[in-house]
Amino acid sequence: MNPQEIAHWNVLKVLEQQPQLSQRELALRLGVSLGKTHYLMKALVEKGWVKAGNFRRSDNKWAYLYLLTPDGVGERLRLTRAYLARKEAEYASLRNEIAMLRQEIEALPVLSAGPLVEGANVPLRDGEFLSLSLRVTNGAARSDV
Repeated sequence: MNPQEIAHWNVLKVLEQQPQLSQRELALRLGVSLGKTHYLMKALVEKGWVKAGNFRRSDNKWAYLYLLTPDGVGERLRLTRAYLARKEAEYASLRNEIAMLRQEIEALPVLSAGPLVEGANVPLRDGEFLSLSLRVTNGAARSDV
């Protein structure tokens, strides 16, 4: 998914849940400027994914209701599937990287972990630590594990 598709997906997702939001409120929810929100809404209306209707009987003539069209619901579903596939691929990649980093840490000599002090604990895995102490005798350092 490119950044524009992610932006469209975010707008469609929010509008599906809260079609009564104003563009200003939508901009706040999305964390983007009002101008960008207007640009996104205009594009979604032009694509036929969102229908904007104002309340004729409302006291506030600027009040709109933004409804997803059937094409908009379909596009939101397509974008959701693409976003999920992207995140699953990122998750798998991160799991592999974490496994490789753990193997690298386990292969390192203990003293390469950095300067040691009396009673240092070096984290190995979640909740596991290696307790170390360093003794200096006759000018020579000796480590106890």
